[in-house]
Amino acid sequence: MNNERFEIVVPTLFGLEAMVSRELYRLGYDTNKVEDGRVTFEGDYDAVIRTNMWLRCGERVLIKVGEFKAEDQDGLFEGVKKLEWERFIDKNDAFPVKGHTTRSKLASDRSSQITIKKAIAERLGERYGIQWMPETGVTYQVQFTIIDDVVTVMIDTTGIALHKRGYRVKSNLAPVRETIAAAMVMISYWKFEEPLLDPFCGSGTIPIEAAMFKRNIAPGLMRHFAFEDFPQIDARMLQDAAEEARDDLHRDVILDISASDIDRTAVELTAENARKAGVGEFIKVSQCDARKVMADRQGGSIITNPPYGERMGELSECRKLYHSIGRAFAELDKWSYYILTSHEGFEKEFGRRADRRRKIYNGMLRCWLYQYYGNKPSKKNKGNKK
Repeated sequence: MNNERFEIVVPTLFGLEAMVSRELYRLGYDTNKVEDGRVTFEGDYDAVIRTNMWLRCGERVLIKVGEFKAEDQDGLFEGVKKLEWERFIDKNDAFPVKGHTTRSKLASDRSSQITIKKAIAERLGERYGIQWMPETGVTYQVQFTIIDDVVTVMIDTTGIALHKRGYRVKSNLAPVRETIAAAMVMISYWKFEEPLLDPFCGSGTIPIEAAMFKRNIAPGLMRHFAFEDFPQIDARMLQDAAEEARDDLHRDVILDISASDIDRTAVELTAENARKAGVGEFIKVSQCDARKVMADRQGGSIITNPPYGERMGELSECRKLYHSIGRAFAELDKWSYYILTSHEGFEKEFGRRADRRRKIYNGMLRCWLYQYYGNKPSKKNKGNKK
């Protein structure tokens, strides 16, 4: 087994950094640094496999090759060339480069991309004694960020982003990202023995992520990762990780999860995606108007992502909807509600101030998770985490 250690960077959506840090802790890794949009820790190739397999709120897992300050293209070239790229990339391997710059003197993404590519090629050419890199072997996607003149260069081990679990081949017009849906469930006080309802289920992301979380289904179990092609990771390591994931499945958990939507197509889509995720039997799907929501149990949680003004086109329609669901949800006075929206005036329209608000970015859109507590849990079982 390859026990080489290095820094690992997990990019996140803004607002989910603390969630990822807690996930890493539960996996046995101590966070070195938490910054806006990313979390860093130290690990090895086994950590690469396990974090890709298990992280619910992170977007990627990147091996940090190096970090330095550069204010011009010459400084960028020399800084990249000094790094030990041969630790990871062989003489025949491909190393495409992509990234972005923010608040830096190196303002051109494209020019920086070209400079980094040339520097890596020159370093590897000198180390392997060749003048031309064929790039016919394994692909190591190089990613860079240049923020406030600080250059960070990394190798992507994930491939397709982690929020692409593999179960949502189709989606409705404006789906909530899987990582955000998972965070909403993990932030909530919902306990598996209580009912959970999403009355705006769309393509089913929230109830599916809830069922996967409570059954402890590894979100990366059904998909392929870029690291699977890396020679540093052998088949036994992959097999061990998959066996761990299957062994840790909570098979005896009985769930009461309901998903509904006024749109018949959304209902059918939710049922299809739930089946693909392997949790179809745990989610009751029905067509229902959220403004007429009812429940036959005294307590539970509503976790939902209603339409925003941006999606409906008319803010007035959005306000009317929030007012209507506020009256409907008020009848479920012992239930807790967790509602994600970008509408800053939501509380006024809903008719009640939230017990807590949390800022989360849905892509580039600033949103708030409004949290309303019904039967608020005691501190000893706060968070209800794995």
